[in-house]
Amino acid sequence: MKLHCTERRHTHTHASQLPNTGLFGATTLLDWLKTYTFPLESRYSSLSHARRVYDRAVTSTLSHGTTTCAYYATIHPESTNLLADICLEKWQRAFVGKVCMDCKETCPDYYREESAQASLEDTRAVVQHIRSKDPHGKLVQPIITPRFAPSCTKEALSALGQLAEDELLPIQTHISENKVEVALVKQMFPFSTSYADVYDFSHLLTPRTVLAHAIHLDQTEMELIKSRGSGISHCPLSNTSLGSGICPVRRLLDLGINVGLGTDVSGGGSCSILTAAREASGVSRLLSNFEQANGKSEEESERMKLSVAECLFLATRGGAMCLCLGGRVGAFEVGMEWDAQLIRLESVTEEGVVDDGEDKRMDEGIVHCWGNESWEEKVAKWMYCGDDRNTRKVYVKGRLVHERS
Repeated sequence: MKLHCTERRHTHTHASQLPNTGLFGATTLLDWLKTYTFPLESRYSSLSHARRVYDRAVTSTLSHGTTTCAYYATIHPESTNLLADICLEKWQRAFVGKVCMDCKETCPDYYREESAQASLEDTRAVVQHIRSKDPHGKLVQPIITPRFAPSCTKEALSALGQLAEDELLPIQTHISENKVEVALVKQMFPFSTSYADVYDFSHLLTPRTVLAHAIHLDQTEMELIKSRGSGISHCPLSNTSLGSGICPVRRLLDLGINVGLGTDVSGGGSCSILTAAREASGVSRLLSNFEQANGKSEEESERMKLSVAECLFLATRGGAMCLCLGGRVGAFEVGMEWDAQLIRLESVTEEGVVDDGEDKRMDEGIVHCWGNESWEEKVAKWMYCGDDRNTRKVYVKGRLVHERS
């Protein structure tokens, strides 16, 4: 059985961290960065290393049906440019950002930009490079990428905010992923009332901003983010892998905040947004139980659960809205660009054998349809059990960019 499905929008991942996928140890966020992430990312001054990893990163996300991806690269402008070039070569719609981190107190000597000015100049160079290759951003766009507030001086944050404002650039960063991180931000930026206020002060909260994680926001911060029109990238697999917490997605949606999904590789152990969708469902159910255990009514607790339809919305239309692409992609509507994937699910005959009329040697995964399922149930099976083996073809702007053979 085959069906066309709207493509997936990946709102947060680190292409440079692909080699570390599955490596966590016993660490939480800040220790994990020092132990695993910064040593790996420091290697991307080598273009040969960068090409090896970035080629695989883009190929992998495409194979999972991701037609649009918001990528963090590293602090190195040359290899960031290379990532953008690879996205163009492979025809993946992408936002590509050079990571900015200049703070001497929190960034290691071996992996830190010299100054806020150096960070700004290198970011400008990446913006110019990408725009020289895709002047109108029809496929690949540059995106301002301060790693997160603790990695940047206030001078760097302000300069990046001004650049984004002057050039109408999108922005991506992290927010409130870990409680220790939140406390560190309060210590480093005592003039601000909250983590979100740090970004707002630097003009980094805009309708073009995507904030990853957002687990520990308070109500005032949520309302500030809503008022600025910024979106949230929910990264459930990473949040549980690093023990960071559970994002209360329902509360964000109730406020009218745009929410998409991210894998946060290598914090997350898979580059698949379908995996992120089923994890989003699972953690919402856990949160529902926690809420009821903490005294919320059964009705209030039940509302925290996300349905299959809602999780797939986050993976598609929600992500498009976060990335300000809602009018171009994310749905099958007249006038939208043809970004799509062809999904194949196995049908099992009365004799108990697969009857799909195609090559029986091909592994089709573990999604089996027995003939009694409704369309909604078939889609649910795919979300909970599917993987890249079910993704037969992927299209971006009408072009076939991946075909499983």
